[in-house]
Amino acid sequence: MSGSLHGMVLNQIGQRILRGDLTPGDALPNADDWSAAEGVSRTVLREALKVLAGKGLVESRPKTGTRVRPRSHWNFLDPDVLAWRYATAAGGDEARALFELRRGIEPMAAALAAERATPEQVKELESALAEMEETADDAERFAEPDLVFHQSILRMTGNELIGSLAAVIETALVMSFRLSNDNPRGQRHSLPLHRDVVRKIAAKDAEGARQSLLTLLDQAEEDVRRSLDARRGRQSDGE
Repeated sequence: MSGSLHGMVLNQIGQRILRGDLTPGDALPNADDWSAAEGVSRTVLREALKVLAGKGLVESRPKTGTRVRPRSHWNFLDPDVLAWRYATAAGGDEARALFELRRGIEPMAAALAAERATPEQVKELESALAEMEETADDAERFAEPDLVFHQSILRMTGNELIGSLAAVIETALVMSFRLSNDNPRGQRHSLPLHRDVVRKIAAKDAEGARQSLLTLLDQAEEDVRRSLDARRGRQSDGE
């Protein structure tokens, strides 16, 4: 129970900071007042603040208390911070930032995977693709093998540092899926692009794999733009 309560308080404060309710330089409420208002113990609140400090969002100093740090100190690659950011913002600028992040990581990883992947790893990637083909008309079911597909490529590089970015890519992918939920085209149109990535990796074509992954991301970003435009259109119609 305490773990779930800690997570709830952590998410509440984190989202308030990312949403802009608490801005850089703002002092967080007195611990006694906050714990009373939220109905949680000071211990739970202190634990949540320690985690937020580790993510660069807040800092505590004697006499001045706990304050929100400047955005330049925030760890935007932290999975929680990414999730809070995209829970509170879903505009074109945020989508662009998301895909710029992915472009900086995934195409390079695909090129390394083409050079280093074992036959067994290629089969695992083909297995993920086969499951994507089976679930292409069900967005919720499609998301899981698509996540496995992209994370597998990172691990196929043989570079443990790049492989550790899988958690970041997981959050980025989940945010991509959420932003593209309204895409009327579904996901089946993306299968040939995924298939081409697998072919290039299996053929040990590093440059081809890099280009294919880049093309896949370009199409995914276009899908998100379509979804955001459709969402804005519905909101305008409802006004």
